[in-house]
Amino acid sequence: MSTTASEPAGTRRRIAEAADALFYQRGFEKTSFADIAEQVNLSRGNFYYHFKTKDEILAAVIALRAAKTQAMLDGWTEGARTPVDRLCRFAEMMVRNRKDILRYGCPVGTLCAELAKLEHPAQGDASMIFGQFRSWLREQFEALGHAEDADGLAMHLLSRSQGIAALASAFHDEGFIRHEVTLIEAWLQSMQRKARPTKARQAKTQG
Repeated sequence: MSTTASEPAGTRRRIAEAADALFYQRGFEKTSFADIAEQVNLSRGNFYYHFKTKDEILAAVIALRAAKTQAMLDGWTEGARTPVDRLCRFAEMMVRNRKDILRYGCPVGTLCAELAKLEHPAQGDASMIFGQFRSWLREQFEALGHAEDADGLAMHLLSRSQGIAALASAFHDEGFIRHEVTLIEAWLQSMQRKARPTKARQAKTQG
């Protein structure tokens, strides 16, 4: 593909990246076209060539976040040996992102909450990112030997992470995040000890 042909896609990506950061830091409603255009150093005319409305930008931001989320989940799956190790990667994400969480909260949770308050038609699309986490967490609990209640456990861990992010941001307490993540990791280790043997593990033991 030629450089000329790839330029529009590259510019759209830069706009989506800039809008993603601004929506997180300022909120969707409070971010204007001018704010985003300034971040990517585009004139109004060039900006409108790529996106006609802010809802189009929102759709691009949600798609970008979904792609990044999937890439992160795939990386955790490939990079951690056991289900508990992978689940701990999810918990440790809060420690890695603690600076942003303290200032702005959870990027997915805050966007979903704002779009719900606005009754915006894209709120369902934004919440699908939570769905990506839910499905991935469920798979890990299934692999851990908790197939029957895997979805409930996934929702528990997901909701717990949201509570931690909300309270840490409200109280601006980094130590709270670290403490809660330590408790989650201990809980996950206990879940491993209580895990029911999978059919594959049973066959290996009986063999």
